[in-house]
Amino acid sequence: MSLTTHVLDLSKGLPAKEVKIDLWRLNSDNRELLKTVHTNSDGRVDSPLLTREETEVGQYELVFYVGGYLANGGKAEENAFLNEVPIRFGISNPESHYHIPLLVAPGGYSTYRGS
Repeated sequence: MSLTTHVLDLSKGLPAKEVKIDLWRLNSDNRELLKTVHTNSDGRVDSPLLTREETEVGQYELVFYVGGYLANGGKAEENAFLNEVPIRFGISNPESHYHIPLLVAPGGYSTYRGS
């Protein structure tokens, strides 16, 4: 494994299931969509976002589409406080494992580099 993620709903104390996530590679003049996935019933994706062989040094962005999830599985509100949560991060060592979790609630979110 090289890059993984999961989403936890802090307001319910439960994994956030069926959250859409886009993974982007950022370049100086554009960004490239690498993958779109959805969380499973455990709030995780079924396979690594990037394997060690796919991982390159550089800047990346995960976009978590939490609006629909926070609307209890409904359609995201147009002007919801949280709709899309982008997290930009760098990979400096492709041999290392990077785990980027999202802890989310209707009023805020946090992240960290996990193990």
